[in-house]
Amino acid sequence: MAEVIYMPKLSDTMTEGVVAEWTKKIGDKVSSGEVLAEIETDKATMEFESFYDGVLLHIGVEKGNAAPVNSVLAIIGKEGEDISALISSAPAAETKVEPAPKQEEKTVTPEPAPSETKVAAVTTATAPVAAPAPVAQNNGRVFASPLAKKLAEEKGIDIHAVAGTGEGGRIVKRDVDHFVPYTPASGASAMIPSVPAGTESFVDEPVSQMRKTIARRLAESKFTAPHFYLTLDIDMDAAIEARKSINSNGVKISFNDFVVKAVALSLKKHPAINSSWYGDYIRRNHHVHVGVAVAVDEGLLVPVIRFADSKGLSTISEEVREYAKKAKDKKLQPSDWEGNTFTISNLGMFGIEEFTAIVNPPDSCILAVGGIKEVPVVKNGQVVPGNVMKVTLSCDHRVVDGASGASFLQTFKNFMENPVNMLL
Repeated sequence: MAEVIYMPKLSDTMTEGVVAEWTKKIGDKVSSGEVLAEIETDKATMEFESFYDGVLLHIGVEKGNAAPVNSVLAIIGKEGEDISALISSAPAAETKVEPAPKQEEKTVTPEPAPSETKVAAVTTATAPVAAPAPVAQNNGRVFASPLAKKLAEEKGIDIHAVAGTGEGGRIVKRDVDHFVPYTPASGASAMIPSVPAGTESFVDEPVSQMRKTIARRLAESKFTAPHFYLTLDIDMDAAIEARKSINSNGVKISFNDFVVKAVALSLKKHPAINSSWYGDYIRRNHHVHVGVAVAVDEGLLVPVIRFADSKGLSTISEEVREYAKKAKDKKLQPSDWEGNTFTISNLGMFGIEEFTAIVNPPDSCILAVGGIKEVPVVKNGQVVPGNVMKVTLSCDHRVVDGASGASFLQTFKNFMENPVNMLL
């Protein structure tokens, strides 16, 4: 009997998934445990394995398309089996289709996958027009005037890549005349293409699942959790010397590794900071799982260093490097990013001296770490060169009070300025 495979919930925050790639096509044999597709979630692109043996009879979500969790992903059964009843009774994935204008239509090659970008340009010499609407399309059709289609063909322009400014998103002559072909660099954000002087240009990029989730979760945090911020200067002279001494023995430790360790030990002394807000109750975590924000092309991922208070600097360093590589390769698993009790966001390597971060739920605090800067400082009554790092603690006031946050920062400061205490 044929089996229906539904879009899986691959992370705790996932509401829909995008099929990044099908490894099988209709008619192929599939074995249980064999990779069936690659699914893009809000955190990573993950391989999805089949639970059944049989033949792939139906694909419910085409490559590049999104579908809600629990919608039909595929159907596997015996070759030649009738699955029409299953298809008609199963809930279909919701799709959004732009309303078709009444102009003449012509079927052309289907539109490229959503991962591609669309570029259009309008010279300032033309009369002002409304902001270009997305290319109107329906079942592989693109809507353009006959003249626009002819011009695009003559110029060798893919009509699907042109954004329409006509009624209902229809592509007209001016859109083709001022089109600037552009393909973004692989794995990187689109760079501004070279366009003639006096020309307005834009790029429409589809929003990834990760970016949608970042927007939703951080907006909820910012506008529901009453934030307050505490900033402190850290004397980094001792940490610089300690790092030089450790690394001279062949171990590569970063300043961020010192931060992770100091945070973890400070959280053990200040359990109020290592807490979470759950509406009707506050959870005081006895374990310390430190999330470390890692920048990737689509946004941020926060892999978790578990039981960080009990790990040495070299172990922390190794885990952070491994997670950073997995994050950039989109190979993090749910177990890698779930369960944080505190988060660190470090922009010091980008030359940022000071910033504030938004609390990462369900944590009650996040530490924003700036770069180390050489400045004049007063020591023993004299002005001398010193190395200072600014940190800012963002706190959810529903859980953490000002005095609690300040006490935590003082303990953190003591560990960073006396790094030998972290080794005791």
